[in-house]
Amino acid sequence: MPNEILFLLLAAPVLAALMMPPSAAAAADIEQQDVFLAGKDGYHTYRIPSLTVSAKGTVLALAEGRKGGSGDSGDIDLVLKRSFDNGATWQPMQTVHDDGPNTIGNPCPVVDRETGTIWLPLTRNLGEDREREIMKRTAKGTREVWITRSTDDGATWSKPVEITATCKAPDWTWYATGPGGGIQLKTGRLVIPCDHALAGGGMYRSHVIYSDDHGTTWRLGGVIGDRVNECQVVELGDGTLLMNMRSYRGKGYRAIAASRDGGLQWTAPEDDPALPEPVCQAAMVRFNDPQNPAQALLAFSNPAGVKREKMTVRLSADEGKTWPASRLLNAGPSAYSALALLADKRLACLYERGEKSPYERITLARFAVEWVRPADKDSKQ
Repeated sequence: MPNEILFLLLAAPVLAALMMPPSAAAAADIEQQDVFLAGKDGYHTYRIPSLTVSAKGTVLALAEGRKGGSGDSGDIDLVLKRSFDNGATWQPMQTVHDDGPNTIGNPCPVVDRETGTIWLPLTRNLGEDREREIMKRTAKGTREVWITRSTDDGATWSKPVEITATCKAPDWTWYATGPGGGIQLKTGRLVIPCDHALAGGGMYRSHVIYSDDHGTTWRLGGVIGDRVNECQVVELGDGTLLMNMRSYRGKGYRAIAASRDGGLQWTAPEDDPALPEPVCQAAMVRFNDPQNPAQALLAFSNPAGVKREKMTVRLSADEGKTWPASRLLNAGPSAYSALALLADKRLACLYERGEKSPYERITLARFAVEWVRPADKDSKQ
């Protein structure tokens, strides 16, 4: 075979990649792998994914390990898998906290960039107590707020400490931290998005808790309401906090609110028609564009339809005013999700999905930002 022909054959894949249209190249830049599989490692179902990246670049994927079934009550533990190569491979699953037959869940970690400590708020209730009973105050116990921490990139965790007294009002019944992730403000304040239900009617509302002493003490911040609950928060360029919330307002959209004092006071919730939802949890993060570090972007993920399916990732370059770019991660059943920017500057989305049910597995999708905003507008979902 002539050398010229041999060279062309060997070089063909490289030449094809170089000649590939930008949108096609971006579409190819996505990897998906299952991290938690229902029925594996001693648990019936895994739910409520949470994702964070440590100061050293370790990826932490958290979830609730539900032993007896897929429901929200019963024997539920908080489990974790870690990755040292941006989510390509994972260490064996470890247990962050197991409280016997009781319910531990709603992970919402935040990394303190000054100390490197990973703080992990969570919730606890008796395994026999159901949400409806807790809301009616007919349960044996109530919903409690706890926190643990890791100073070694998630290898070990401290014994959880209860912080209910400073983070839950007396007339609140149900309570959830996150789920998803918290943030650290430019001031150093740690902020955890949460939600609760009011006694005597069960109205859902969102709120935050915060720490100004690197996690030593936690306090209750401002409340947003009514008819919103599970939420995620980001700090915008001017210091404003933007809260994005699951909505029971009956419009079929996500709800948003803003705070200009670090989370102590919030505007009334408003609908965001650009973000449809089937009443479900969603994820949101803010980061600098890897292709243009001077430009900040918001990423958002949720099942974007009238039911829990069509896991979609969206991008905003104007602090959430508009969401012009979007791509579909999974067309089938999909539910809760968590987002993080990896050390290699790709986005990662840890989300629930399946064939018949959204709760069959929790999958990690990794992709370049350009994958979400392809040049070919026809490829948007």
